Amino acid sequence: MSSQVKKAIFVLILSSFLVCIGMSLIFPVMPFIKNELHFSALDMGIMNSLYALAQLIGSPIIGRLSDRTGRKRVLVMGLALFFVGESLFALSNQLIVMDISRTIGGISAAMVVPTANALAADITTPKQRAKVIGWLSAAFSGGLVLGPGIGGILAKFSYKTPFWVAAGLGLLSMFAMIALMPKESELKQLMVNRPTGETAKEPSNLLQDSWKLLTGPMSLLFIMILISAFGLVSFESIYSLYVNEVHHFTMSNIALVLTLNGIISLLFQILLFDRMVMWWSEKNVIRYCFLFALIGTLWIIMAHQKWAVIVATLIVFTTFDLLRPAITTMLTKASMTDQGLVNGLNMSLTSIGNIIGPITSGALLDYNYHYPYLVVVVFMLLSFFMTFKIKNIKQPAALK
Repeated sequence: MSSQVKKAIFVLILSSFLVCIGMSLIFPVMPFIKNELHFSALDMGIMNSLYALAQLIGSPIIGRLSDRTGRKRVLVMGLALFFVGESLFALSNQLIVMDISRTIGGISAAMVVPTANALAADITTPKQRAKVIGWLSAAFSGGLVLGPGIGGILAKFSYKTPFWVAAGLGLLSMFAMIALMPKESELKQLMVNRPTGETAKEPSNLLQDSWKLLTGPMSLLFIMILISAFGLVSFESIYSLYVNEVHHFTMSNIALVLTLNGIISLLFQILLFDRMVMWWSEKNVIRYCFLFALIGTLWIIMAHQKWAVIVATLIVFTTFDLLRPAITTMLTKASMTDQGLVNGLNMSLTSIGNIIGPITSGALLDYNYHYPYLVVVVFMLLSFFMTFKIKNIKQPAALK
């Protein structure tokens, strides 16, 4: 790995980490904003849905844009939008402005996350890719784990403070991207899978190209991205309610589990993920993750002691945290070009799972506390059997 590639990867990891801290800084103050500004639960739900919807719609479009115009431009624009969105939220107390801010935030996420993965895939060899995708995943996870704690401390000054700090981190990330990331022309020279000849043709239609990818050899992987996102959010969104009601967890118990999960997941992603891929291959890592997610979820349903619930929870969260980089790594290896579109569709399907998951779990929870997790078990079981259908995908020519 050359010094320029290492430099580019460092900037991607740094920017991703700072932006994810900025995104999660605001989590602890959202309930306070609801009460302080007298918003309804519906208002808050719409606000969060706009973020997810913008991310869902924007990801494949922006992914194709980054394929054509260059990764660095899109990343810089995404970080600039993140700064604008967080600043706008901090400046206003009006619901409509906050909704606009969250929409801008969703577009920003659609520009930064898939483009960072696409650029990492562009400039790394297949052998290096699992390690780099694991590092990026750890940066995302690390930012999301640390952010709420920092946000809670900052909120003691003012509930606006986390938003201003998030905006500052976005601005800092943008300047780091401009100053430290190699120029577009230099990045093109670093691309391992730079298209030549016939493969250099630009795809003519976004919808057609997206459909070819979703229905082609990678279709099973895209389905698994959707299922893993649905499963994780379905599991996570009601976790606190479930363990409190069924297993009588206190807030300190829940905080301990989430803290331990953050530490363990980071260690796996940084230190072990690349080795696991080398030992077992991405396909087997995906298979084992679905299997252990299934076992862990069943264990939680049947457990009667807190220690058993905690161990089972850590197994489930860790396997979900490994699933996404494993599937993403396999997707990037399956396509020589169009990494922006591939990662954009990846993010869009994740967004769909993020939207459907909490709604489904919440509705099922009203009937029985075990129903949401039984649904997760069913989907994990189906996904486990689907992994036996995954073939070792040869790198195809670019889409024609």
